[in-house]
Amino acid sequence: MPVDGPAQEQGEQLTLLDLPAPAPAKGRRARALARDGVHPAAELPVARVCVALPPAHLDRSFEYVVPAAMSDAAQPGTRVKVRFGGQDVDGYLLERTEHAEHDGTLAPLRRVVSPEQVLTPEVHALARAVADRYAGTLADVLRLAIPARHARVEGATMAAAAAVDEPHGETTPSPATAAETPPAVPPVEPAPALLSSAWQPYRGGPAFLQHLSAGGAPRAVLSALPGPAGERWPDAIAQAAAACLAGGRGVLVVVPDARDVVRVCAALDTAGIGPWSGTSSGGYVRLLADDGPAPRYRAFLAALRGQAHVVVGTRAAAFAPVSRLGLVACWDDGDDLHVEPRTPHPHVREVLALRAAQQGAAYLLAAHGRTVEAQAMVERGWAHDVAADRAVVRARTPQVRALTSVELAREGAAGAARLPGPATRLIRERLAHGPVLVQVPRAGYLPVVACDRCRAVARCGACHGALALGSAQAVPQCQWCGRLATGWQCAECGAGSLRSVRVGSDRTAEELGRAFPGVPVRSSGARAAAGVIATVPDAPALVVATTGAEPVCEAGYAGAVLLDAGVGSMSTSLSAGEDAVRRWLAAAALVRPHGEGGVVALVGDGAPGPTQALVRWDPAGLASRDLVERQTLALPPVVRVAAITGTRDAVQAVVDRLELPPGGGVLGPVPVTGSSQIGVARRSTRAPAQETLDAEVRVLVRAPLAEGHALVRTLAASLAVRSARREGGTVRVQVDPAEML
Repeated sequence: MPVDGPAQEQGEQLTLLDLPAPAPAKGRRARALARDGVHPAAELPVARVCVALPPAHLDRSFEYVVPAAMSDAAQPGTRVKVRFGGQDVDGYLLERTEHAEHDGTLAPLRRVVSPEQVLTPEVHALARAVADRYAGTLADVLRLAIPARHARVEGATMAAAAAVDEPHGETTPSPATAAETPPAVPPVEPAPALLSSAWQPYRGGPAFLQHLSAGGAPRAVLSALPGPAGERWPDAIAQAAAACLAGGRGVLVVVPDARDVVRVCAALDTAGIGPWSGTSSGGYVRLLADDGPAPRYRAFLAALRGQAHVVVGTRAAAFAPVSRLGLVACWDDGDDLHVEPRTPHPHVREVLALRAAQQGAAYLLAAHGRTVEAQAMVERGWAHDVAADRAVVRARTPQVRALTSVELAREGAAGAARLPGPATRLIRERLAHGPVLVQVPRAGYLPVVACDRCRAVARCGACHGALALGSAQAVPQCQWCGRLATGWQCAECGAGSLRSVRVGSDRTAEELGRAFPGVPVRSSGARAAAGVIATVPDAPALVVATTGAEPVCEAGYAGAVLLDAGVGSMSTSLSAGEDAVRRWLAAAALVRPHGEGGVVALVGDGAPGPTQALVRWDPAGLASRDLVERQTLALPPVVRVAAITGTRDAVQAVVDRLELPPGGGVLGPVPVTGSSQIGVARRSTRAPAQETLDAEVRVLVRAPLAEGHALVRTLAASLAVRSARREGGTVRVQVDPAEML
């Protein structure tokens, strides 16, 4: 029955008969639960710790007692050592509380590894969100987000900061104080001429910068165009960073590789944002693994302590602890290097989107091409499209010719050559005006060879892998097991001579050297003798480069030839078309505009859609059409998909426990082709039945976009049960995989 009076107003628990009222639940003090001989801290004696262990069922915090001797150093965000499962393990102290939730006795912290609070609340929240999005664990994400400790660098930087502050009579803040109250970013006044020169050609470009400098959080997808020095994509990012700094906020820029980091840093220098000196506050730092453990950790600490206001780096930099973050920017989100190969395989584009939403920062996604995922952001209104008018596009881009078999029909039999007559004439003509770029999709000499008589692909007699030639005089070698195929004979017809099926960059450079005697030929690529070349001079030369390894010519290439158009654009990959256009546009953007004689020739019968997108310089149109097709076919990014790969019984056990959301479905299992079959082929000593059991299968689980969180939750729960039960077999899970076929 209803009760009137103060008890009802205050929400008190009513007594039953003559029983005493229940005591309020205050929790259990850690000092009453600590083990003998441990004196807990007087304040907030309970520490919640994330242990750095991979099992999915351990993805939660564990409580420990903070000894009084460690109370000052054991602050949230510090690295600690704890006892877990009979051994000392690493962990991160997430928070300290007054009362414990655990009913039993709590173990004490073993030690505080460092008083540096390397895990900020913002990065902790981001890591938790990333783990929840990709069905991973917090420990796995923190392994990606926080670099390994370098004690010497940590001590040296703290001593240097103290030495700088002492002459001025200032007190150096402790790491704990610095993390709790991040220092303000002093406004930076960029040069007026550099304020927005790279953004003027784009619709909405100047407005984006104005909104950014005023402290707003605009979101933009930029279709970058080639241009003169000062108006290229690194300059656009640098000017956006300057606008954000002018508003007193920090900046984070993530690019695919170290060469792009160098270009962005050079543009920041030009925009008036210099490198962090180590003795003062301000400037930018590079955060990438190629610099080594010590420089990387030094840059991380500079950002953590608020000394560096701009961080430029590769994919791990997406978690950098930038103080008062105001802008996150990503260049070329379609590059495979933006996908983390380690569990839980997050993509930089999605990590930065989560971070921008959590911290109220601006979001910039820029590229020459356009991914379907970026187009989806634009079409659902999450981000604005920043692009140039068609007149500007035509004025700033080179002329593109598609030399397909139809276009080359008049050439007769010569039109079927890998380098047909029109392409040869273009190279000869443009060499008189400067260097010419030749893009080749494959590295090596002859990656695939075949029997000269019956055209059957040449395979290894031991493991049946494809054979390749490393040079004109080399012995055929297996691509799988590495054995030399001396005295090879075709298993189909018995012939012993070989012919080329696929031609790599080394063979291309050799052929061009013979076709153009006296012209320097430079090779750029990861497997080339000189490696990846950063820049080339503005002098007549032939530059043969694999995709992604094209050197930069400051004056622009006089022309470019893109070979083997059908190699990438005709594959079965969902993103084959957009990837082909992205690679072609990256090379074409290095060529001078049409008004200065720049010409690009696309050689080969590529897919019609990507070919026309390159000729019109319209990657957004191709991405929009692909998005419509994926909506019809219920493919990502319109739906959320999880790929579960592993041994058949283990995968089936994980799938059977899933509670699919409305509209969800399961595709498979199907045998996995490719690398897993290579491994099975090598196990020739096993029985066929055992090989069948060990063969990997893959299951695709998909759900509508609105039910994506429910799909990931049930997948994470199933993985936690598998981990707790220690089920056999192998299982790998990737949410939103780049490839589904």
